[in-house]
Amino acid sequence: MGQALCVCSRGTVSLGGVRYLMLHRLAEGGFSYVDLVEGLRDGRFYALKRILCHDKEDRQAALREVEMHGLFDHPNILRLVAHCMVEKGAKHEAWLLLPYVKGGTLWREVEALREKGTFMPEQRILLIFHGICRGLQAIHSKGYAHRDLKPTNVLLDEDDRPVLMDLGSMNRARMEVTNSREAMAVQDWAAQRCTISYRAPELFTVPSQCVIDERTDIWSLGCVLYCMMFGEGPYDAIFQKGDSVALAVQNPIVVPPTTRYSAALQRLLSSMMTVNPQERPSINDVLQQLEGLQPAPAGQDTTQI
Repeated sequence: MGQALCVCSRGTVSLGGVRYLMLHRLAEGGFSYVDLVEGLRDGRFYALKRILCHDKEDRQAALREVEMHGLFDHPNILRLVAHCMVEKGAKHEAWLLLPYVKGGTLWREVEALREKGTFMPEQRILLIFHGICRGLQAIHSKGYAHRDLKPTNVLLDEDDRPVLMDLGSMNRARMEVTNSREAMAVQDWAAQRCTISYRAPELFTVPSQCVIDERTDIWSLGCVLYCMMFGEGPYDAIFQKGDSVALAVQNPIVVPPTTRYSAALQRLLSSMMTVNPQERPSINDVLQQLEGLQPAPAGQDTTQI
């Protein structure tokens, strides 16, 4: 997996011949940890993602995430600085060195606004959402789909520039299903890799004859936009209550009545969250609709609940 890593003195590691000071834990999930590190040569901060690999399949998945990063050099997709595979006894850890984006995740920003009793203004939504769409357009243009787009996988820098991260669920956009065994394999994969409350309807019950394509991302993109507008994803509460998300996504989305946002923005949201993937717009169509949306009037900052 490329570059060598060694543990130096206590609290430092060397990756690709460059030493980094380990600072503190930023985040952790079921199979990975993210630590803040400082480059001792350049004084810059980085995020060091460590993916736990229990078997050969896990190692291949980590290598695939590295490969996906290598496909893109885009301002709205997180770049990979360096990487390596570390042996930990019988197991391995994949180490991915990534730029540290100070603003944190889009979800953290949405939560902070909600706690203040405010909503994100339309002008800011349009700015951030445009960048998310640009990143997704770059992914789709190479024939891939992200498959796990959600507010916790979007970082915001100090200028509100969004950066898509966590490319571990990415795969070829077009998946042709020709029998029930293939359909079950796609369904099982989606259950493991695609977050349930942002997962497209066609991934819950995959037909034995169908084509799954990049429009799964358009559904998830709609869920992200909904979250920015209303403070949580459209199916977050359903999932938290233990009700069936699989059942809920088969029904047309109900957009809460609001005068905070333009009718055009609400129409864009509804168009992306169409149950039938054939009726959803492409990412190019979404960007075209965005171009036609006027920014919110000057002075419209946050809106009180």
